[in-house]
Amino acid sequence: MSTITSGEHDLMLRSQGIELAGLLTLPPGARALVMFADGSGGSRICPRSRSVAKVLEAASLGTLLFDLLTPAEEQRDRIDRALRFDITLLSQRLVVAIDWIRKNMDLTGLPLGLFGASTGAAAALEAAVARPQQVGAVVSRGGRPDLAMGVLAAVSCPTLLIAGGQDFEVLKLNRQAAARLQGPHSLLVIPEASHLFEEPGTLPHVAHLARDWFLQKLCPSQA
Repeated sequence: MSTITSGEHDLMLRSQGIELAGLLTLPPGARALVMFADGSGGSRICPRSRSVAKVLEAASLGTLLFDLLTPAEEQRDRIDRALRFDITLLSQRLVVAIDWIRKNMDLTGLPLGLFGASTGAAAALEAAVARPQQVGAVVSRGGRPDLAMGVLAAVSCPTLLIAGGQDFEVLKLNRQAAARLQGPHSLLVIPEASHLFEEPGTLPHVAHLARDWFLQKLCPSQA
């Protein structure tokens, strides 16, 4: 893709013999770009990710809904749920997308944030450590940052962990992870929310918290 204009763009990123699909949306005058990483692999088609993305886009934040797994891998993962827990694989693919963004002249000037859900949050944190000069902020929704426990102390960018108050085990793991983070971070709990934030009003609450975090951390002069 030589020139990227405002609007929606279907992408296909190729690396090491695989193709990974993405949906890039750039609102007019985009101030930053947020890439989504869903642990199940399919951010591009996940209704929760798309709902959050719309809130970010309304605030002039570009979004990249990026599939971490190929369609064949997603089919395998539905059976044994193994690939969604392969944090090394997922983070490596996020790094591929980060490097692609930084090589694209139309995107390279945009501050970059990562929004991770479930095990995708661990992949986002590992990618932030692998590319500390490129990733400016991370948000985790109902995430498993504990799966990146070995690198948490090395995360330098501002990190927001959002957990549901009714998602008891994941909330416990988020508290353990927050204790390991050395960089700027915050853990926010939505009391009435369970793991998927399906309760009325909880997912919009997540979206607004993420929007504010990315605006403040990626483009503070315009927040």
